Amino acid sequence: MATTSLKLPDSLKDRVSNLVSNTDKTAHAFMLEAIAEKAAREEQERAFMARAEASLQHYRETGISYAAEDVHAYVRAKLNGQPLPDLIPVKDKK
Repeated sequence: MATTSLKLPDSLKDRVSNLVSNTDKTAHAFMLEAIAEKAAREEQERAFMARAEASLQHYRETGISYAAEDVHAYVRAKLNGQPLPDLIPVKDKK
């Protein structure tokens, strides 16, 4: 495992120390977990944006989309554990 040195402001070091003081976690473990969580969130956001860009490109190439109210109904049904309605593609009139 590579060693990395971070220069933390005293105020941040104090905050971390206070947060871990009544836990079984060390400040080091806390910071590792925080960095890993931030990296995972950033990776998820980038993957989401890549899917959004691909979706936009597909729309630009095909003109096919879905009506917002149909998508909203689909999402509501999925969140509520209900049967999912069919999404009917709409061809944009260009």
